[in-house]
Amino acid sequence: MTFRDELSVTLSKVEPGASPSSAADDALQIRRVPLGGSAFSQALQQGRVGGSWYAPRPVMPAAWAAHIAAVRESMQQTDWLTALAPAFATTGAAAERLAQAAARGVVVTTGQQPGLFGGPTYTWTKALGALAFANELERQTGVPVAPVFWAASDDADWAEAAVTHVATARGLLTASLAGPATEGVALSDVPLGPLAAARTVLAAACGSTAHPSVLELVDAAYVPHATIGAAYVQLLRALLEPLGIAVLDASHPALRMAADGFLRRALKHAPAVHEALRARVQEVEQAGFSPQVDVVDGLSLVFRTQTVDRQGEVQRERERVPLGDASAAAREAERGTLGANVLLRPVLERSLLPTVSYCAGPGEFAYFAQVEPVARALGVAVPVVTPRFACEVLESEMLARQQRLGIADADLRDPHAAERLVARSQLDETVADSMERLRVALETQVGAMRDVVAGDDAPVADEVVQGLARDLSHRIDRFERRVLSGVKRLEHETMRDVAAIRAAVRPNGQSPERVLNLVPLLARYGVSVLERIREAAVPHARELVSGPHVPA
Repeated sequence: MTFRDELSVTLSKVEPGASPSSAADDALQIRRVPLGGSAFSQALQQGRVGGSWYAPRPVMPAAWAAHIAAVRESMQQTDWLTALAPAFATTGAAAERLAQAAARGVVVTTGQQPGLFGGPTYTWTKALGALAFANELERQTGVPVAPVFWAASDDADWAEAAVTHVATARGLLTASLAGPATEGVALSDVPLGPLAAARTVLAAACGSTAHPSVLELVDAAYVPHATIGAAYVQLLRALLEPLGIAVLDASHPALRMAADGFLRRALKHAPAVHEALRARVQEVEQAGFSPQVDVVDGLSLVFRTQTVDRQGEVQRERERVPLGDASAAAREAERGTLGANVLLRPVLERSLLPTVSYCAGPGEFAYFAQVEPVARALGVAVPVVTPRFACEVLESEMLARQQRLGIADADLRDPHAAERLVARSQLDETVADSMERLRVALETQVGAMRDVVAGDDAPVADEVVQGLARDLSHRIDRFERRVLSGVKRLEHETMRDVAAIRAAVRPNGQSPERVLNLVPLLARYGVSVLERIREAAVPHARELVSGPHVPA
């Protein structure tokens, strides 16, 4: 059975708005978590700063309906889907929803740059959160709303795209592309190269695979001759389109051609955009924060891709157009060679699509504070941003192990705290009791010594006795650490459990959503995992549309 067949069978058994029942229901827990982010991002999310730095976000269904009508009106003369159809290349449920949105509706968007084998879990939670949001808007307003994932295959961050992390029974492992690393080259132009080592790491995390169709999709997309960007887009489409989520390839020539006029306009107005950004940076700094994105003096927000010869090897490289060259580039650049940087991209997206809102992660939400002046300087619509849904997909067995060993999430953020905690719990009671008695005896005897030598005619100063106490306490601490190290060696299997728990629950001290690849869980538990994430996002979507604390 193919993945699409498996998903169709799964979804056909599910009532609208309900979650499919499967073995994954008990084996996995999906835990909604705060979006998080920097102090600046959290202050913005909570409305404590920068209220005027964003386009107003509707807070009730009637306000969303009015906003949707305004967005549709602004795109009425634009046949956006015909222009972008090759860049979407949609099929099935995604194609149907997109066509309905083009005929009489709007879209909700989110996106992410490429990551190896799909990248971190938040690639998928962003997409499925946008799906839940689109569904809720459609239900509340009666207008077709299509979820769109903007796959930023034109990004050039090789270092981020070339690695992914997986949780295994031995702990956290990293899968990496062999390289060499590239700089300034769009990931849509960078071949994957040898994949055997990375695929071996992924297989180690998948273990006994109950749903091999997922890995078949990975292997179909990730082949050495494919580019990083193309493989990412193919995997996203294979997994998301059956759910109704369209994936837009940002590096596709059709999108570049559709964006060409807007980008030339951005070049013509580059000095005004730059000044507007500088003013916003000053406002952010005066509020006590640092801007999310640095504004580089002398550079526009537009990239230009050109063919260069690097030691006999011809390759396409992109560079930011200098402000001084912006007017000339607007006139002379070949069509399809221009692209938008991170602050210009949301404004470009809103000009190309009837986007009612972009579902943003914490870093994106912070940089949207700098997007508003860009749109204003260009005299175009300011895109509306909403905080995305965030969750952790955790195996129940791993959580049970964590509870059995008495490890809190906070203990897992420290690289050694959980091991020390478990090692102490493994100490023989007589050893632990003797250690405690030794500490008490030390404290008692040092106290007695201070009493004996106290007074004006004391042979030594009180600080000397205190120093003795510290020295003896330090030696006992060192002895205890050696005892604990011995326990760790003796309890190797338990320490392996701790490593596996840390990898699954707090990899690198972070939320697994931000670190772990989701493919191993999909391979073990199947397509119902995606539907369960979508279902978990429904309360968040309702809060976005109708305000908080809305009953189901």
